[in-house]
Amino acid sequence: MKRTSLIVLSLTLALFLACGGGNRRTRFIKNPTDTIIRDMPDGRVFTILLYDMNVEGNFVENFYHQYRIIQEKEPGVPTDSITDWMEVSESYFKQHQDDMGMELASRGEDGQLNKTVGPPGYSNYVGNEKYGSWQQDSNGNSFWAFYGKFAFMNAMFNMMTYPARRSYYDDYRGNYYGRGRAYYGPRVSGRRYYGTNSDYNRSTRSSSTWSQNRSNFKNRVNSRAQRSSTSSSRTSRSSSRYRGSSSRSRGGGYGK
Repeated sequence: MKRTSLIVLSLTLALFLACGGGNRRTRFIKNPTDTIIRDMPDGRVFTILLYDMNVEGNFVENFYHQYRIIQEKEPGVPTDSITDWMEVSESYFKQHQDDMGMELASRGEDGQLNKTVGPPGYSNYVGNEKYGSWQQDSNGNSFWAFYGKFAFMNAMFNMMTYPARRSYYDDYRGNYYGRGRAYYGPRVSGRRYYGTNSDYNRSTRSSSTWSQNRSNFKNRVNSRAQRSSTSSSRTSRSSSRYRGSSSRSRGGGYGK
């Protein structure tokens, strides 16, 4: 009897964990970007970009971000660094699942904090004549080019292959910046110009942890959805059989 009870308890616990009942995600996890902003010295110009993403675990999943932080410890002298992996909540991870390579937050020379998701470099450096100027290509299209002193930003933002065009910048500044709507640029060959699944991001971060693990994550999500659907179907069939059995029993009783 005790052995049977132990087996039942073990199965119940396993089902509880599989359904997420014991998941650590239920605890509060502060958004790392808020912590970075809080710890940034007052008045310092900075930009926070989502550098990489990862999901670990099977029954209990934990979600992680890495960030690239561009900041000016001296005015007009931007430097960049990559953070360690930082745990985020599931909701925050899903909120920014399409935003790898994008700016999540920034503060400009005017001291204003901006949390509009946008293309890399667009908030503080593209369009800022301290760092570069608008040039024209052979087709007459205007694009942003950094001065030689800041040429490293062309590589950082992959602008040699995917230039920041004036039309994109004007659209972002005029219709998205500071308004809470993410801007991913125009669609090119059916894909967004910027963002997690864009060709821009695949080219810039082809060896990222997320690019290697996202297929496994999608498979786990699909597998959970299928198990949930199967479980619901079994429950429905079991309930139907119970109702049928109950009806027959009542019918037999009435015939006596």
